[in-house]
Amino acid sequence: MVKDINRVITGAHYGLRDWLIQRITAVLMAVYVLLWVILTTFLQISDYAALKSLFTNQWMRIASFLFFISLCWHAWVGVRNVLMDYIHTASIRLTIHITVIISLFFYLIWFAEILWGK
Repeated sequence: MVKDINRVITGAHYGLRDWLIQRITAVLMAVYVLLWVILTTFLQISDYAALKSLFTNQWMRIASFLFFISLCWHAWVGVRNVLMDYIHTASIRLTIHITVIISLFFYLIWFAEILWGK
């Protein structure tokens, strides 16, 4: 005897990917923070001029940009999962998703402008 079960699956098959993204981005951010602490301690950065000279190095700009990409991606996965769990009205959830995506993209562009702008 076969039972007819109507199962509604929403948001399936990406839990492992989200978990892995959260862990990888967290490790990248932790490595950057550790690098930042070591550099500021070793170089004894105490004023704006010393901090600005640290960011004249292209590798520091790239590392900082990778940190910020990781931060935005980490935030997106976390916020998206919380919204999917607690906002059940699709139109409201979609509106908040779009707002968060646009905001994070804007912040990423702004950070790039800060790093490489004149």
